[in-house]
Amino acid sequence: MKLVVVLRFWQGHMTNSFHSESYAILLTVLIEARRDKGLTQQIVAERLRKPQSYVAKIEGGERRLDMVEFIALSQALEIKPDALFARILEAIEHLD
Repeated sequence: MKLVVVLRFWQGHMTNSFHSESYAILLTVLIEARRDKGLTQQIVAERLRKPQSYVAKIEGGERRLDMVEFIALSQALEIKPDALFARILEAIEHLD
């Protein structure tokens, strides 16, 4: 499963409380969602009217998302925010 591979990467790179295991799952699900849609960071950034580095920093864990940004990112991925959030919750629940 792709989620497990990316999550293992994140677990090795979490250096402080800023990067909790649950947040690593959130990032993993976001990256998978973007890739599953066949979108590049550049395309998502253009939809958000942001530079590509904005998306890269989010996906790289350098920039945390607030709820409004999460909704905007979901819309840029053409996924309903509640559906994307449900995927994140499901992945976190399977962690236990």
